[in-house]
This record gives sequence, C-alpha cells and structure tokens, in this order.
Amino acid sequence: MTSAQAPKQTAAPATAPATAKVAAPTSKQATDRARTDAPAPSAAGPAPLLTVDGLDVRFGAVHAVRDVSFTLDRGECLAVVGESGSGKSVTARTLVGLTDAAAGPTRAPAGVTARRLVFDDRDLTALTEAEWRGVRGRRIGLVLQDALVSLDPLRTVGAEVAEPLRVHRLAGRDELPDRVRGLLERAGVPEPGRRAAQYAHQLSGGLRQRALIASALAAEPDLLIADEPTTALDVTVQAQVLDLLDGLRRQGTALLLISHDLSVVARLADRVAVMFGGRIVETGPTERLLRDPRHPYTRALLDAVPGARTRGTRLAPEPLRQAAPEPGGCPYAARCAAADPTCRSTLPPVDSLGARCWHPGTAALTVREPVLLGLTARSAGTPAGPDASGPATPGPATSTADASALAKSAPATSASDAPASGAPLLDVDRITKSFAGRQVVREVSFRLHAGETLGLVGESGSGKTTAARIVLGLERPDTGTVHLAGRPWSELPERRRRADRLRIQAVQQDPLGSFDPRFTVQRLVAEAVARTGVPRGAERRRRVTELLDQVGLSATLLDRRPTALSGGQRQRVAIARALAPAPTLLVCDEPVSALDLSVQAQILDLLADLRRDLGLALLFISHDLGVVQHLADRVAVMKDGRLVETATVDQLFDRPADPYTRQLLDATNLVEARR
Repeated sequence: MTSAQAPKQTAAPATAPATAKVAAPTSKQATDRARTDAPAPSAAGPAPLLTVDGLDVRFGAVHAVRDVSFTLDRGECLAVVGESGSGKSVTARTLVGLTDAAAGPTRAPAGVTARRLVFDDRDLTALTEAEWRGVRGRRIGLVLQDALVSLDPLRTVGAEVAEPLRVHRLAGRDELPDRVRGLLERAGVPEPGRRAAQYAHQLSGGLRQRALIASALAAEPDLLIADEPTTALDVTVQAQVLDLLDGLRRQGTALLLISHDLSVVARLADRVAVMFGGRIVETGPTERLLRDPRHPYTRALLDAVPGARTRGTRLAPEPLRQAAPEPGGCPYAARCAAADPTCRSTLPPVDSLGARCWHPGTAALTVREPVLLGLTARSAGTPAGPDASGPATPGPATSTADASALAKSAPATSASDAPASGAPLLDVDRITKSFAGRQVVREVSFRLHAGETLGLVGESGSGKTTAARIVLGLERPDTGTVHLAGRPWSELPERRRRADRLRIQAVQQDPLGSFDPRFTVQRLVAEAVARTGVPRGAERRRRVTELLDQVGLSATLLDRRPTALSGGQRQRVAIARALAPAPTLLVCDEPVSALDLSVQAQILDLLADLRRDLGLALLFISHDLGVVQHLADRVAVMKDGRLVETATVDQLFDRPADPYTRQLLDATNLVEARR
C-alpha cells in the first residue's frame, strides 16, 4: 500500500484509566471457548502477535476511539463490528500508522495515545515514518473497502499488485509478471494475465476488490487488516474470498476483520468485538456472542439483519427521545430502552462475559429472536446453504426460456402485501445487448407491476446492471423492447422519451460518486425539483424540505455538502432526489450494499414505506440475498446474461429450481437460527 505520513503516537501516562482487556487465546483455546461461555483465561504461553491496550484517538474535539483494548494471536481472526462512526476504521488505520488518513471532513490532525501498542514485541508508538514503511505491506497488510479510490488510476492492476514485491525487494524484475499472475489467480481473478494489463476503471467492483486483496497478500504479512473486504462482492465471489482469508488464518496469518456483514463475521471470526461511540461495548467468542448477545446494541444489530423472519416487519427500532449521556456515561444510553440515570452518568464495567453494560442480557430488549448467521458454515469450514439441516430441495428443471416466460407472468402473492394486478408498469421483452462482440444480456424478459418489488440477483458480470441501464433508457438494446406504462420506451429517441423520463428514476450504490461535492444538500435536491417545473424561491425550498422530511432527514442538513454527511444520510438524499419528480418506478442498483446494518435497516424500512405510501414499483438489484428475501415479492436470477429462474421469494428460497440458483444459495452465509 502507498505510504502516508504517520501521526506521532505516544504512550499514555501510567495514570491513565484502566480498561478491561480481551485475553489472547491460542487458536485451540479460541475454538474451545467458542463452545462455552467461560471467560478468556489469563495470559500464558507465547505473547500475542498484537496487543492494543488503552488506545485513544482524537481529531481535534472529536474523540473517535476511547480506551480500546484487545489482543490478537497468530492464526486467529478478531472481527470488529459496529455502525459507521463507531471507530472501527480509525482503529484499523492506527495500527498501520495512517490515522490522519481517517480524519474525514474534520481535517484535524490526529492525536494518538495508548498504554501499549505492540506488534510482535515492537512498540508501534515509537516508530518513525521510515520504520513504518518497512512495516506496512511487509508485516501488516491492509485491505480497504473502496478499491477504486485505493488503486492508482494511472497504473495497471499488475503494477499495483507488484508494488509490495518491488518495494520490499521480495522478487526480481523477471519474476514479477509470474508472481503477479499467481497472486491475482489466488485472489479469484479470472484471466489474471489480461486483468494485470488493465486499469482499475476497466474492472468491475468485484474484480477491483480482488485485485486489492492480491496486492495486500503479495508480501505475505503476519497480520492482515481487512476493512469491509467483501462489501462489493456477490455471494459466489464473496465465498471464494472468505475461503482465501480462512486459508490464510489456518496457515498462521492473524486477521483483523472489520465488517458490517455478520454472516461474514460468523463464518470467519474466532472472536467478535462490538464497537459503539468509539468504545468496545461487548466482546466474546463468535458463537456465544451471536447466540446470546449481552449488550443491547449487539442485540439491536442482530435484530436489524434482514431475511425470511423479518419479512413484513420493520428492521429499525423506533427512535427514543431520551437525554444524551454525560461524558462519563454509557455511549449507548440515548438509544437504549433499558437506560436509567446510572447508565447516563457512569460508564459500566466489563462483566465476566465481555459486555460493558449495567443491564446485560435483558430479555425485554430483544424485539425479535436474534438471527444467527453462518455458524454452521464456520464450524464446518464450508459455506452454509439456505437450510442448515440439509441441502436445498431441488425443484423441477427450468430452462432459460421457461424462466423468461415465468418472469412475464402475473406476480403471485408473497409474504408481503400482494402487488397490484392488471397491466404491467414495466414490460421487458427479450432484450439483448453486446459490447465489443461479447453478449452481456441475452433474451431477457420480465414484467413489473405497480407497487411490486422485483429483486434482480446474480454474480458480478451476469448482466444485471446492463439490464437496468436498458430499463432506464441509458442503453439501447440490440434486439427486444422495453415498454413503460404500456407505451414504447426503449425504441424511442431521447427527445420523445423526455416527457416520460420523470416516471422512472434511479438510486445508485455510491451516491457520493454521483453528487457534485461542491453542491449543498439544498442545491442537490433543488436541481431535481427544478426539472418538475417548481419555480425558484420559497416554493422550491419548501418542496426540497418536504422531500427531505419524506426520507427522514432534517432541514438542518440543507446547507451541508455530501462529504459532511454520513453514508446513510447521503443515500437518503439520493432517494429524495429520485422522488422529486414523483416517479412510478425506482431502479435501485445495490442501494444498501455499502451501509452498516443500522443504516441499512433504516433505508430498507424507508423503501418499504415509500412503496406502501406512494405505490412505487421497485426493480431492486442486490448481491445480498437476505436483503432481497426481506424486501422483494419476486426474484429473478441472472447468469452469463441470461435469466435462468424467476419465482416468488418463498418459492425461490425454499424450492430453487435451477442449479445455479441453488449454487447462489449454497454460497450465501445467511443461516437462520434453529434452536
């Protein structure tokens, strides 16, 4: 990874307040303790590879990380989970001396203190920048979430992967091409020789992420920090990457995994640390923590996991109107239903099971029975299928032609409200599309009715996004047609489509990439409002405020710019823009894949509310089958440009007909608890 100036890190004075530490297990101890509720044994035997004790990070007045302590052994995986702003990524970047890179819009210099910050008997607080350059990449590898930002747009992927080998003198010039191809192949990149010669913008999001992982693995570091390494990946590629990371762990590499995907955590981690408000509020063996969460925030995270059990219910809890905690109180007190004056004034100690809470394990706090994710897969070392008790029951064979015919049939009633019947709002009929002689969409047909949600799933490169672009009128199909509200759409020139374009709007995965960073929220939303003919001045501002209120945002955000918003706030602004012309159809391309569970729950609730209140139809593209199972009425599965199966949610998840659909479900880590 590219070096950056490290902030000065100092050891805290001996009088710093003590923080309970998570004891360092050996791999066998971690496995044994995962089967019990016993606390970690006292430190014995070899010293941990990494010791973090009393880590504090400040950016000016912002106290981002507060008294964080944990240890990590060789061959062990510790997962750190929590919502955006909880301090996960700041903690990770501090461990490679890049704390200032996590400053965000504050731009304030980082102040880092710790009682102990030791890696392989080396005091990280004492390293100079030159010494950090010898540690980064060689001893500690870092995989970041946003590969497009992390990869140099002016260098080929091969040059990026070769950089650690070249900088640390681990391979000669003649060896580099073969080593690069081997690393890309190991990370699951198809056609590694061709991909090595390409640039980051020429790869899909999944391929970019795999290239970044290959670069991080090049120098075979002792510790790999993976910050949301599977966020941009579909379930089949995600399974390959998890197998790769698990193999590294088994070979002795220590893994610090940061993820909002609890299914990934359940499959890979030996222990889990839950962060909120810059503190670790609960830690423990993975299976115990996911089966019997002690802290109310951990329970809230588990309740926010979408899937079969959440269909027809709200994922996010109703906001509580409670007093904010005092500086020395529990950071979760303002959102906790069980909080009392003691919680708001005094920080709880860590109990014997690793929870920092005055009321651990309060049964009344659980809204639903928590969902258990992937533990069957974690214990067995293989991906779990949709039914932990056995393989999916195969259905009758369905040809591609049959799938397209089924997709055009009238929608069936699912667990949610049945969508409206009658003429379809969207009619896609046998569309095909080729680029550079390669056919990426092949004879795809489906229909979508008013008020209905159709989930479109498939691995990267299956043609989902291209099909969506054809639906939006951004690409013209080579053959086939698209009709919108019973009228021709795809075959019309743009000037004749313009009057109907307001009826169909898009919500993209990365709103920050589509927003002008110079615009305020007011200007971003007003730009969309202006297209509907609302005059300037008070009337337009009033309409902007109404749209923000519709998506759950306060008018106090009107003067903020995108970089000053959280990920969830940016996505709500994107939805507000899409709602400005009062569309009848929203095309949502991975709208929640980059969001943490808490924010994802809010956005999914918002989309369900808009569908109910406005009668919106949703074409919802996602690689997260749990999200699709929660939200959609029907699901269409694409592979290699073809539609291979379409069914109601219940039919597809309970009785998948196509072998590829069963493969997708088998690669999914989501397994509901069976107690």
